[in-house]
Amino acid sequence: MARKATSQDVADRAKVSRSAVSFVLNGRADGNISKDKQERILAAAKELNYTPNAVARSLQSQRTHTIGVVTDSIAGGPFAGKLLQGASNAAFDAGYLLLVIDTQGDEIREDKAFATLLNRQVDAMVFATMSLRAHSPHSALGSVPSVLANCFDPADKLRSIIPDEVSGGRSAAQILLDAGHRQIAYLSGSAELIATERRTQGVNEALAAAGLAPAATIATGWEIDDGFQAAMHLFDAGTKRTAGVFGPTGIVCANDRVAMGVMLACGQLGLRIPHDVSIVGYDDDEPLARTSVPGLTTVALPHREMGEKAIELLCRDLDRGVSTKHEETIMLECPAVIRGSVAAPPAMESAAPRLK
Repeated sequence: MARKATSQDVADRAKVSRSAVSFVLNGRADGNISKDKQERILAAAKELNYTPNAVARSLQSQRTHTIGVVTDSIAGGPFAGKLLQGASNAAFDAGYLLLVIDTQGDEIREDKAFATLLNRQVDAMVFATMSLRAHSPHSALGSVPSVLANCFDPADKLRSIIPDEVSGGRSAAQILLDAGHRQIAYLSGSAELIATERRTQGVNEALAAAGLAPAATIATGWEIDDGFQAAMHLFDAGTKRTAGVFGPTGIVCANDRVAMGVMLACGQLGLRIPHDVSIVGYDDDEPLARTSVPGLTTVALPHREMGEKAIELLCRDLDRGVSTKHEETIMLECPAVIRGSVAAPPAMESAAPRLK
């Protein structure tokens, strides 16, 4: 078996000192090592397929180059799991390894998770949640550089990274307003989630800016059947004919599953999307939103970006050798994803879709 190259081999190949190799490969070359030497060292390391010994680096720097991540129940989530993907990729690029423990929402498991990570001497920690919520941080998060992701400290003592749900709700409604809709309904999910309140605020802010009254709102759940039942109520033939109106031309949905239910109801009622009714979802749940017919226009949650940003902040602290105890909450944009489920409202005498 061929001998693994050492830092001394790299130094000999590049004709520099071993300390110069250490400076370059540990990211401390600028201001200490000339550019031409840096280039020679990097070229020699590549030629020799040299990688620094992780154990030796840890002993030298008194770091383990690991970051602990504790989650409530997101490890197997279809799109919240993107937070872990973003964190893992960012950590790998920065030379860190993630140790992830999913507690499945169990407080005893959470206590054990933090104890285990501290025992492993992680350099920093993240606590991440499936959905946006308030979270009183575990005491362990104060012992190393730490950050909350997709949740926030109600006492505002620990920094957090969360989606800007107010702006997301505003964007969802604005998509319909920009297409010309003025008769807009909102299927709001359920009130126990903080995201519901914030998205509702954003939807109504957009409508108010357009000179419109708050949206006709129906509190739904978060599943396909909830959207189906809500849409059947909105377009109930007997009720609407008695009232002399025929329902909204555009619908903002609590999430993409609810939007799928609305699409199914419209199909059953003979309403065409987007010719008769335009639909906007929320989450950008890819297996649904991208493959529906037509494709679902939606608002994406920045899960991957939250994971990346969390690692970025922690690496910054570790590079500085300080632990930032508090920062203003960082709110990330929820971008609109435009597909085929939105068009201008139908040009017809009642300016609303009629049941066939």
